[in-house]
Order: sequence, then C-alpha cells, then structure tokens
Amino acid sequence: MKEIMMEQSQRTYLPAAGHDLFLPFYDLLTKLMGGDQARKVLLGQANLRPGQRVLDAGCGTGTLAVLIKRLYPSVTVVGLDPDPRALARARRKAKRAALSVRFDQGFSDELPYAEASFDRVFSSFMLHHLQPGEKQKTLREVWRVLQPGGSLHLLDFGGPKSGAKGFLARFVHSSQHLKDNAEDRILALMRQANFHEPRVAGHQTVLFGHADVVYYQGAVPASKLNAATC
Repeated sequence: MKEIMMEQSQRTYLPAAGHDLFLPFYDLLTKLMGGDQARKVLLGQANLRPGQRVLDAGCGTGTLAVLIKRLYPSVTVVGLDPDPRALARARRKAKRAALSVRFDQGFSDELPYAEASFDRVFSSFMLHHLQPGEKQKTLREVWRVLQPGGSLHLLDFGGPKSGAKGFLARFVHSSQHLKDNAEDRILALMRQANFHEPRVAGHQTVLFGHADVVYYQGAVPASKLNAATC
C-alpha cells in the first residue's frame, strides 16, 4: 500500500483505499464488504443526544460523518482526515445531501482542537492505518479533546488471530498495519490513554463473512482532571 506525503507538514499517511487510484471505488467496495452496516452499528452504540458535538477522526470520504448528521440533525459533526482527495469527496457528499458537516485536514495524533471540544469521538476502520506510536498518541489526543463524561466509539479490523478465514481475510490480515491490532493491545492502549474501563462492545463479520471487526468503547470520567493525574 502506498503512503502519501502530506506537503504542509511533511508527514506520510496511508490513504483510505490504500492507493489514490482506488479512491473512486472506495465507497462502493466498502458498502459491498459490509462496512456501511458496521458503521451503523457503531453509531447505534453511541447514544447521541441533541446538541452534542461529534468528531469523526480519520473520516476518509465522510460516509460516517454524513450519516451522523442525517440521523441526528441537531448534532454538530466534524470530520478530520489527512487526505485532501478523500476530504474533497466527503465535502461533495455532504453538499449533495444538503447537510452541514465541517471537514478539516489533519492527523489524528495532532488534533487541531481545544481540550474538551467534543462529546463523542468516532473512529471507523482507521486505527490499523497507524504505526504503534501513532496509535498511542491518537488515543491520548482523543481523550484530550473529549468532554468530561464523553466517550470514544471505535471500530476496526481484528488482529491476525481474530479467527478470520478465506482469501479475503488472509489478504486483509497480511498487512503489517494489522499486526498491532489485537484486542488486548488496543484495550491496553486505551487504558494507558486514561480511558475508564475500556471494553469490547461487540464483534461483526465483514468482507462477505470472512473477516472479523471489533467494536470498542472508552469513557472519559466526569472527574477528568483527577483522572489525568493518575
């Protein structure tokens, strides 16, 4: 998979589709492989309420961000991604749906938002794109921008030992970016980032039933200041 250089900060990133050439087909392939349904389950776990502020970190082409705004019109939705091509598609998608969604360019481990800016943060099929150190920094940044009492709702492929079978699953799990994606590892990283009692919220199969995805939840205590000093 090709890593792209982001000119403004001289950082590389892995595009959502793995390569820019595949981006026009990304939404269709994701839908066919069950990704849209998996995101709907993730959204259903978040218990969104009117007036809340939501961040979709690593929003890609904006499917989840647009879905949130469509289902919860009074929620403020922000999507963040380093890929300008994906963001352009996300903005067009929101415009076609006549929905007000803000899309920003940036990295998940350097969130350009003030502390306690959001009530919910979502991440779908993004964490495995990150290097191990970037995962830890991302989770700490998510904790920083969440309000006391807020929560992270994360969806990603399981690690290489998640029980996947078949050609498609072997293809997905052969990626070096999934080797650090075991459940225990992600839960440990969430605990290190100060999330309160992070847990696995469920499993689902995608890729035509051949690969496992895992749902995670992590809460920020109402006494956030005290938790940060523990």
